[in-house]
Amino acid sequence: MIVIKDLIKTFNGRRAVDKVHLEIKAGTIFGLVGPDGAGKTTLMRMICGLITPDAGEIILREAQLGYMPQRFSLYGDLTVSENINFFGAMYKLDRKTIRQRAKEILQLTNLSDFEQRLADNLSGGMKQKLALTCALITRPNLLILDEPTYGVDPEFRKEFWRILYYLNQEGRTIMVSTPYMDEAELCHQVAFINQGRIAVVDSPVNLKKRLEKRILEIRAVTKDPDLLKGIEEVVDFSFYGDKYHAMVTETARAKEAVENHLLSQNIPIIGIEEIPPSMEDVFVYLAEKDVNEVGA
Repeated sequence: MIVIKDLIKTFNGRRAVDKVHLEIKAGTIFGLVGPDGAGKTTLMRMICGLITPDAGEIILREAQLGYMPQRFSLYGDLTVSENINFFGAMYKLDRKTIRQRAKEILQLTNLSDFEQRLADNLSGGMKQKLALTCALITRPNLLILDEPTYGVDPEFRKEFWRILYYLNQEGRTIMVSTPYMDEAELCHQVAFINQGRIAVVDSPVNLKKRLEKRILEIRAVTKDPDLLKGIEEVVDFSFYGDKYHAMVTETARAKEAVENHLLSQNIPIIGIEEIPPSMEDVFVYLAEKDVNEVGA
């Protein structure tokens, strides 16, 4: 469906996308993850033809494309129905076709009862549903979605992904960027991009299997985000509000070192156990590894 070869884009002397090579198969949900400024939006906008690459090649095979940008970009002073009509007219669809398709999509996105509401008066989640509705009005077989659930509540995120799975089961290929690792878990393939380069592409299951470190989950009576700093046996760590994930090479030695560190500070230990890695752990490891390699 999408083949990208040695794609390059430079802004102000900095490569936002640096020799990216990707292949996205038809019928899949392909996730793009990476830190802010990694190049996700630039890459997606080049695929959509909104930005011209400096070098490289993008091949879209039998693709009719629908694009949903990161920020809500429809008209706040128009109603839901008026936005859909306007967007459909831009693609030279007649009113009867727009009306027929809109009815189907509005039922899918649960916006049927809000057709006469101004877009400015919709909640954040409903605005994203409206943007998706407009992206679907041309019945594309390829959807490019740039962080479509960013900043909305968890319940809406679940509902939005239910819609994406339905669309995928209908045969649509979906490329979606996301800052949420639980959403990355839902993709068939995930690419990790950092500093404009693709570090790895694989299924979520395989990415977790490929993690070279072990994970200790630590619960203690403290909320110090820097609690594990300076422990030699801890390669990296993350704080999640009520627990810590420590990335270690050798579990037994690291567990003993963490216990001694906490006891020396008179911090009660609730529990320390090895757990399977999450996509969040994989993300942290890849980001840290990439930074170290760049700095080497």
